[in-house]
Amino acid sequence: MVMAFPVKAFANSGDQMKKLIMVMVAGLLLLGNAAIAKELSINELQERCDKNHASDCRLLAIRYRLGYEIEKNLSMAVKFSTKACAGGDAIGCLNLGVMYDQGDGVRKDKLKAANLYRKACDGGNAGGCLNLGVMYGNGEGVKQDKFIAADLFRKACDGGEAFGCFNLGVMYAKGEGVRQDKFIAADLFRKACDGGEAVGCFNLGRMYHNGESVKQDKFKAVELYTKTCDGGNASGCLNLGVMYDQGDGVRKDKLKAANLYRKACDGGNAGGCINLGFMYGNGEGVKQDKFKAVELYTKACDGGSASGCLNLGLRYDNGEGVKQDKFKAVELYTKACDGGSASGCLNLGVMYGNGEGIRQSNQMALDLFGKACDLKDQMGCENYAKLKGIMGR
Repeated sequence: MVMAFPVKAFANSGDQMKKLIMVMVAGLLLLGNAAIAKELSINELQERCDKNHASDCRLLAIRYRLGYEIEKNLSMAVKFSTKACAGGDAIGCLNLGVMYDQGDGVRKDKLKAANLYRKACDGGNAGGCLNLGVMYGNGEGVKQDKFIAADLFRKACDGGEAFGCFNLGVMYAKGEGVRQDKFIAADLFRKACDGGEAVGCFNLGRMYHNGESVKQDKFKAVELYTKTCDGGNASGCLNLGVMYDQGDGVRKDKLKAANLYRKACDGGNAGGCINLGFMYGNGEGVKQDKFKAVELYTKACDGGSASGCLNLGLRYDNGEGVKQDKFKAVELYTKACDGGSASGCLNLGVMYGNGEGIRQSNQMALDLFGKACDLKDQMGCENYAKLKGIMGR
């Protein structure tokens, strides 16, 4: 039987990008226009609000919400947002909708939030259309309807809301609520990117990287991933790091790759932690430090990454950067396998077959090799065939 070789186990750029383009963003729930009329005092805003100046009620609510020049008071924020909305201020309706949506200063009420977003949208606020679209897309507070969601995202996009363009692009890419059209999706991601949304740049970069509905252009992909990463998107840093690591569309630079993986990892991207861990383990772009590699793989595994658990399991299995512990290795391979890692299933099968860290069981080993094989792991298929022959089946 063969143990999976400890290669760099990370979600490659293609996998990462495909994953993101297939995910509906959970919504852009902001306070709306948070501009505060600094020239007006709290008392002046209160007086103007009392005279039914809806926009001043909204500004007063924002001050209470943020605790700006007054003690933070969410109940007062709700009160004045309600008055602003009732007075026809669309942003006030949006802000109040956000508070009901999040249960911020008021009991969470998705239905009420949806109605407030609708009022904001009908009043010409693109953010209201966006948030209502998210609720229709996810079936929150309203019956799920992807067609209505697409219409609302289009209205938000046309109203200058870049995230509306992004979400509509996702729907065109997936063919949800609209007829699938990746050319239109690319245009919408470009519009979102130009509007300052890093995720739009990311998805457009993915399309240029793979030549999907646009002419393949690795240099353009690097440019877009750079913009994405600079915009604070950890996945953009990961993919840009992969390109520098492999010399793909840019001159190979392991040091730069390591710095980008670090930025991705610090931003919460498990793939960045895994790749940086590999570089520390092998002394690529950084001084070799197997203890640091273990620390990074632990962070990735704790963050739910099956590849992180696989790599950490290999460290415990081989006693690299940590005291050898076959029982811990079994635990980590199990976690990796349960998370969909073919190599995790393969390695766990080897441990069962050899009785390392767990009671020996050919049947369990056979089942795990079969699972690895089903997950397209060739060694899993080979081990399954060999063990099946040994067991006389």
